[in-house]
Amino acid sequence: MRLPLFFVALLARFFLALAQAHADHVLEFLPSYYPHEIRIEAIDTGSAATRLSSNSIHAYLGGDPFTVRPAPVTLGHVDSLRSYLVITFNPAFGDRNARCTAGSALLRWLSAEKGGYIFHPYPVTPYHSDYLQHVDLMESAEKQYSLHSSRSAVSPAFKVLAKGKLAQALARPLVRGSQEDWVAMIEEIDNETLLSSYGVSNAWLGPPWLKEGWFSSYLLLSGMLRDKADREAAGAIYQRLVTGSYQGEVEHLNLERGLVSTLAAGCERMVVGYTVRREYFNGSDYSEGLENIAYDSQAGLNALIFLRTVKLKDFLWNGWLRLGVEGKMGAAWNPVGGFGDAAGRTIWAAVGDPAQVPHPYNSTWIANRVAALPEALPTSAIEIPATALKPEPGSGMLRPAGEGKTAKAKIHYRVLLSAFHDGSLMGVADILYAYAFAYRWGVKSSRTDADYELFVDTSTALLREWLAGIQPLQTEQEIKVSGETKYVFQVQPIDVYLERRLNDSTQMAAMAPPWSTIPWHVVVLMEEAVKRHLATFSQDEAKRRHLAWLDLVRNDGLKARLASLLEQFRRDSYVPPALQNLVTPAEARMRWTALQEFYKAHRHFLVTNGPYRLHKWSANSVTLQAFRDVTYPLGLGLFDHYAIPRRAYITGLKLQENRLEVMADVEKVQRFQRTYTVVREPLTGPASETDHEDLPICRYVVVNEKGIIADLGNAPYADAAGTFTIELNRSLKPGSYNIITGLFVGGNQINPDLKSIRYRVEGQP
Repeated sequence: MRLPLFFVALLARFFLALAQAHADHVLEFLPSYYPHEIRIEAIDTGSAATRLSSNSIHAYLGGDPFTVRPAPVTLGHVDSLRSYLVITFNPAFGDRNARCTAGSALLRWLSAEKGGYIFHPYPVTPYHSDYLQHVDLMESAEKQYSLHSSRSAVSPAFKVLAKGKLAQALARPLVRGSQEDWVAMIEEIDNETLLSSYGVSNAWLGPPWLKEGWFSSYLLLSGMLRDKADREAAGAIYQRLVTGSYQGEVEHLNLERGLVSTLAAGCERMVVGYTVRREYFNGSDYSEGLENIAYDSQAGLNALIFLRTVKLKDFLWNGWLRLGVEGKMGAAWNPVGGFGDAAGRTIWAAVGDPAQVPHPYNSTWIANRVAALPEALPTSAIEIPATALKPEPGSGMLRPAGEGKTAKAKIHYRVLLSAFHDGSLMGVADILYAYAFAYRWGVKSSRTDADYELFVDTSTALLREWLAGIQPLQTEQEIKVSGETKYVFQVQPIDVYLERRLNDSTQMAAMAPPWSTIPWHVVVLMEEAVKRHLATFSQDEAKRRHLAWLDLVRNDGLKARLASLLEQFRRDSYVPPALQNLVTPAEARMRWTALQEFYKAHRHFLVTNGPYRLHKWSANSVTLQAFRDVTYPLGLGLFDHYAIPRRAYITGLKLQENRLEVMADVEKVQRFQRTYTVVREPLTGPASETDHEDLPICRYVVVNEKGIIADLGNAPYADAAGTFTIELNRSLKPGSYNIITGLFVGGNQINPDLKSIRYRVEGQP
């Protein structure tokens, strides 16, 4: 097969650039990511162990295939948060005192049973980015419930149910109850299942605080609250957190702590600990292995960041990546309410291309296809231009905002445009139609429910609550030069106005970014399938209405109906009502023709502008090919600095009157050809002589005797001493305080090394 001329030119320039590339990072605008082909197979854990050991797959996503035998030394692994182990009390059992007394006894007993989980009687874990401001509360709970307490641990006499293999193994020595007479149930709750209960989908990645411990705590515990006062108090705090109704970061963090304490106070459900997901990959083999591994603290290898960094050791660029995934390929393949199983998430991570990506090791967001530039938080309301657009609830029609409208925040976005897989070029209509879709299908109309689906409502509710207006600006060009060649990329600036604001600008920018990885004409085709009762977007709606779950790839009967609709739309040059002022009939006809030709060539309708394109599939596997299109604006090395997360360690705390000095060691990566080692070295010398990537951030919180955060901040690095310095007594009232410090390198907040020290402010004479 002959390569297109532009691709040959890119390859030639690629190899010319190798001599100048730093650490294998080549020119940023070479399109797509490292492997040119990815094969994903659904494999059971037993087979996965054999396949990993024989190098027939490079990595296994989702499960640990080596629970009954040791893993080969050639394999590397990553750990991420998998699940919570909890005690849930029967609603008919006792009052708060009875629950807390019984729960304490069971927790102390379980603290001695270390197999299979980590004892951690607090819902915020070291895999949450807000662990620093909760660690003193966790330590207090651990001291209360651990066997190290003065009270002895006696096997509880009340009857216990066990849900799941881990719980059943732990509860084996206890008095077992039935469905009629149980008092407490030990159960394992999967973190991904917990988050999916909120309505997270592929098209909308969830609330911006998705990886915060306080949010997971709310999902885990709020539904169990039976005391009206507790429910109201927790609900009020939660609303303040999700609407940004607080002044400053001190109040923000105290609200988080207060929410978790309120959720846990009634002992309806008590957290015992958590489990860790261990996933293996071939990392040691010199030629067959993988390198450049980035993963997510909660999703592990099955995360957007993994496929955007991973490369094969025997190919600097290209290569055949082979992945195994736990579980079957059972979810439908549609971008709205499908791809919900483990295999589906992996496929969509490659085929789709979100506006922004969750930071793998903390709770901020990083730009992928949309760069956000939040303006400084204003002291007064921001005027929304009268020409800004706002979708109409129920119809999705894009209406002018009109005069006199204001917002609390404005974010300037720069959207990187490119071609879709069918060759059509992305434009502002694709961006705006994503908003129109959320308002059309996520809001019940008073006239009809034909254009409504609960799943869309749930997953887009925050977007609709926050969005105040959208103002597209004039399209711009960005030029990147390589030698004598200029590459021109299209950029669409858009201002988005929000009804609320948050302290974290990246989380605020992830609330309603202007983006669609799906072209408007594919969205319309899916809409018509649902509107004509051929299928539904979500599985729950499919069961309720006894219809097919929309699948753009594997449902041959549905594809035939869609192909017929496509021909009709092409003949009619159909433009959906919401885009009548943005798309001409001629442009629409070109879109429908492009999709028709794509379907004839590839026999499916899964068209996106992502870095990989679906090539072929079977019941248990799928093959994806890199979309090496010259208009694709992202390329090799863009996310490489997220591979190999490093840590920093506190080696000493020294109080010098009203100043706390923090000494540190930092991990550094030493590379040799296709291997690397991580070494720990003391942090010394001036910042000007230290690589900025090696200089940690030193964060601290100051907690008073009442358990309230009184101060917080980032400690500056003192060049002369080679330490971080916290100036105390700035605004602290007389009393005793606990100063908790942590060091973070490259944004990595997983399992931080935290230290605390007591400090006392004496009263004025």
